[in-house]
Amino acid sequence: MPFPMSPATVIRSRVVRLGIALGFVLAAGTTGYMLIEHWTFVESLYMTVITLSTVGFSEVRALSPQGRLFTTALIVSSVGVVAYLIGAISQHIISGELHGTLRRQRMQKSIGNLEHHYIVCGYGRVGRQVVDSLCAAGKTCVVIDPSQPEEMHTQNLLFVQGDAADDDVVMRAGLESAAGLVVVTGDDPTNLFVTVSAHALRPDLVIVARANQPATHTKLLRGGASHVLSPYTIGGRRIATQILHPGVADFLDVVMHSGELELRLEECIVWPGSSLQGKTISEGRVRQKTGVNVLAVRRSDGSTMVTNPPGDMRLEPGDVLIALGTERQLKELMIATDFEP
Repeated sequence: MPFPMSPATVIRSRVVRLGIALGFVLAAGTTGYMLIEHWTFVESLYMTVITLSTVGFSEVRALSPQGRLFTTALIVSSVGVVAYLIGAISQHIISGELHGTLRRQRMQKSIGNLEHHYIVCGYGRVGRQVVDSLCAAGKTCVVIDPSQPEEMHTQNLLFVQGDAADDDVVMRAGLESAAGLVVVTGDDPTNLFVTVSAHALRPDLVIVARANQPATHTKLLRGGASHVLSPYTIGGRRIATQILHPGVADFLDVVMHSGELELRLEECIVWPGSSLQGKTISEGRVRQKTGVNVLAVRRSDGSTMVTNPPGDMRLEPGDVLIALGTERQLKELMIATDFEP
């Protein structure tokens, strides 16, 4: 069943159709005067325009009886078209569509200038939380959603209205320069289709996808998702942790979501040429120099996560350190070891 067109789409379609009709009337009038009165093209077009606009200017030349009959027919057939066209354009402007068009053009220009931003496909309950968290971390987001919730305007969010499964829509959101893509619509087939499509366009892009059903998890990974998460699984584990280990759960929740707590968890990448490259954790003396605790190391291949890494573990370019410390300590770590945030 096709979706009903929005009022703005109906108005635009009406203006286009009436514009075509007006062009046809102009062509017919010009041709008629050239054939009946044997006038030049410019004279015939001028006569047609002043006739349609009813401005009351005198004729280019005296009309023959056939020309007068043709002019009468032209006025009768075209006055309704002209009046309806003016009304449709007025409705287009008064309805705010012109303002909306200008706003979308400005927003598209802003999106075109972005780099290393995050695209969030789906602005439901999960999508809103993702956007809020990314914005709280100082990241720039572009939302893709078929609708335009009013809060998008009030919060000055960058968004593209449309279907994220459409390659053109995702490209307009700045896929080529994005740092990551989050696919969190409430429909698993849609999430899978968007993931496969985006991965084909940007094989190197980090894609985090939502899976509502367990069977979708593997399909999303095969389709190109870097990580697949289930809100229901995460929520269930969080509830179980809260009831079994409330102190630990509260600590982690505050560390990850509160900007007031001094301690923070961050990722630090061992870049080529870093002072930690080729050294063991003990040799790097990360704890002694910065006060940061290295809780885990994700190997450069992305498949191995070593928790509570031993001191003799040798670090290589591409390894990711999961570090716990204050904001000042983490900044010192990044500066002292040539890390890039």
